[in-house]
Amino acid sequence: MSTTDIRLSLQAIFDGLANRDGSRFIDSLADDVNWTIIGHNSWSGTFRGKEAVLRDLLTPLRELLVERSRTVASRIIVDGDVAAVEARGHNVTRSGARYDNEYCFVFRFAGGKIAEVTEYSDTELIVSALGDRAAVLAARGD
Repeated sequence: MSTTDIRLSLQAIFDGLANRDGSRFIDSLADDVNWTIIGHNSWSGTFRGKEAVLRDLLTPLRELLVERSRTVASRIIVDGDVAAVEARGHNVTRSGARYDNEYCFVFRFAGGKIAEVTEYSDTELIVSALGDRAAVLAARGD
């Protein structure tokens, strides 16, 4: 993909996410994607493969929110097959906590798909708003 193609792809992905539609984002993930959340809490770590990303990260997050996640991009920077996206979430958990995290996502593209995601965000907010990921998974029976 050219840098223009990557920019247009990410713009379309984040246009969808701004409207609580993550389908284009999910479709853009490679089957062997690696998603790393930087930090030292139960949500941090690397999720290997699209199935693990959906099962162990995105689905538990979605279950904690009142509505589908809304994330709005403010800046997209592309250099070769790597892009950085600054974004802000606009979300509320089922417990009533605001989850308006600020992000810097670093994406690496390969074969027209997102092969890697590195997420930098407010890890204290993740813990205070979302709680312990292991407890969320246990409540689901995972």
